[in-house]
Amino acid sequence: MKSTNREFTGTLLGFDDFVNMVLSDVTEYEMTPQGRKATKLKQTLLNGNNIALLIPGGEGPEA
Repeated sequence: MKSTNREFTGTLLGFDDFVNMVLSDVTEYEMTPQGRKATKLKQTLLNGNNIALLIPGGEGPEA
């Protein structure tokens, strides 16, 4: 989960000393006033400065 009302689930491919992470098979969940929006991504790079919480094995808000 990031500090911007967004959640990402996927397979962790790697990370560095700053907790920047590369994920594959990603689903991005964005919480908006209209409800939850899910977007599928093949791969993404997350900046470690914005990561608030890591949950190993987490399945996202739809689980």
